[in-house]
Amino acid sequence: MTGATAKTVLVVEDDENTASLIALYLEREGFMPVTAGDGQAGLALAKTRRPDLVILDLMIPKVDGWEVCRQLRQVSEVPVIMLTARGDEIDRVAGLTLGADDYVVKPFSPRELVARVKAVLRRTSPAAKTEKTVLIHGAVRMDLENRRFTVSDEPVSLTPHEYALMAALMSAPGRTFTRDELLDRLYPGGEAAVIDRVVDVHIGKLRQKIEPVPAAPRYILTVRGIGYRFADRQPE
Repeated sequence: MTGATAKTVLVVEDDENTASLIALYLEREGFMPVTAGDGQAGLALAKTRRPDLVILDLMIPKVDGWEVCRQLRQVSEVPVIMLTARGDEIDRVAGLTLGADDYVVKPFSPRELVARVKAVLRRTSPAAKTEKTVLIHGAVRMDLENRRFTVSDEPVSLTPHEYALMAALMSAPGRTFTRDELLDRLYPGGEAAVIDRVVDVHIGKLRQKIEPVPAAPRYILTVRGIGYRFADRQPE
């Protein structure tokens, strides 16, 4: 992975020693690391360098990691691995539902972090996309090849995780997916330490985006005690 084929990884970390160590291990594996010491610089580099992946520390100056991730998700699907000293469950849920692809708690092994980078890039690469097809159900239309999602012909912006959930549910209307099955779609191979509540949060956000009345869903239905299914009959 050298020369023109090297993938760029943006490391946003205010601790110079940590950033240098991450960059060293990335270089050894053939990546092209770019570092930023604060959130403002990180956003600027993300815009100009268009990295293939971002390693993002949450506790950074000027613009914190939460806001950096939020702004990135408004304009890009670039994979994000969050890096933080805080390992509470609520922080993991918040980070993952914000759109992060993985979550690593300090102190960490640089080798493990690079392995996470490779795993995230594998599952988000173009080669990993679903074969060409269009899923249509009532007013909801999903073009998997072009990654376009519309409701009543109006484009709807989905995060990568919301997109993955909708692709799974719409591919098998009427089938009940357990929370564990849906977690596997979001984090194949268990690269991230996640819990099933993450699925519930994503489903809640999806309903806000696609359901005429989110409190009385017509498309994404709850199967109590098990998980979720996509309606097998088109809403009238």
